Amino acid sequence: MQIAILDDYQEAVKTLNCYGLLKDHDVLILNETEKDPDVLAEKIKNAEVLVLIRERTAITESLLSRLPNLKMISQTGKISNHLDLEACSKYKVVVAEGVGSPIAPAELTWILIMNGLRQIPNAIEGMKNGHWQTNIGTTVYGKTIGIWGYGKIGKMIAGYAKAFGAKVLIWGSEKSRANAIEDGLEAAESKTAFFKTADVISLHLRLNEATFGIVKETDLSQMKTSALLVNTSRAELIEDGALLQCLKAGRPGFAGLDVYETEPIYNTDFELLKMPNVICTPHLGYVEQNSYELYFGKAFENIINYATGNPTNLANPETLR
Repeated sequence: MQIAILDDYQEAVKTLNCYGLLKDHDVLILNETEKDPDVLAEKIKNAEVLVLIRERTAITESLLSRLPNLKMISQTGKISNHLDLEACSKYKVVVAEGVGSPIAPAELTWILIMNGLRQIPNAIEGMKNGHWQTNIGTTVYGKTIGIWGYGKIGKMIAGYAKAFGAKVLIWGSEKSRANAIEDGLEAAESKTAFFKTADVISLHLRLNEATFGIVKETDLSQMKTSALLVNTSRAELIEDGALLQCLKAGRPGFAGLDVYETEPIYNTDFELLKMPNVICTPHLGYVEQNSYELYFGKAFENIINYATGNPTNLANPETLR
């Protein structure tokens, strides 16, 4: 089959052990993101299968209408708002979902929390510039770690926090709060109390219509001047422009970010990159060796199964009827 793998920024796919699964197929790998659907469609016009690396490219009806040969989309991880499933079904394109793991994103979240509190990047940069002990950070111990969203990743962060001697405070749906209480944790009595009380707030929500912009400027402005906001989930969970505005106003005092409204970012003038109280990482949450083998391995297995007449993990199986 003609397979196109999109958005391999790092030229990493060919280095993976699981890439060998595609040895009997004709594979095109695009290493640069193409935002123009006309240009992208021309590059992949012969593709029968697309492999999507998480949510790096939007699959819209406009793009699908330009790809008459496309039969299948194999998603690394779960599908989300980047993919119009209804349009895929309309154009008879089957979509196979992959699997994921909370381990790598949870660890990255904790890295951002630790680095944000101790201000390690600033200290390293200061030393590189000939300065010694440029800042005084704070420990996790004794802090209140606020977690919005008590799913797989949120639960891991809660475990890390307890191991470091921090107090855990949960906010989220009624079910999330009930589960947290059942696990012996504390749930905030209100969203206002959550934002006012926590020393660190980490967001762990899926992005959908209900959660788009769910974190308001009024929420962030209630945080302590010493507080840290960490977001490794989705940038769009925060009201447009609110985080930058609130950071400039000093509430919260710090941020650790792994996700952005538009990716990738190559512009060194990106304002958040210039702020000394903000740590930015280039969407590394799932970018880890074991995660890549898991995500791509399952995506490639789904392609092989489809090619051999035994399709698996389809999100729109009715398309085959």
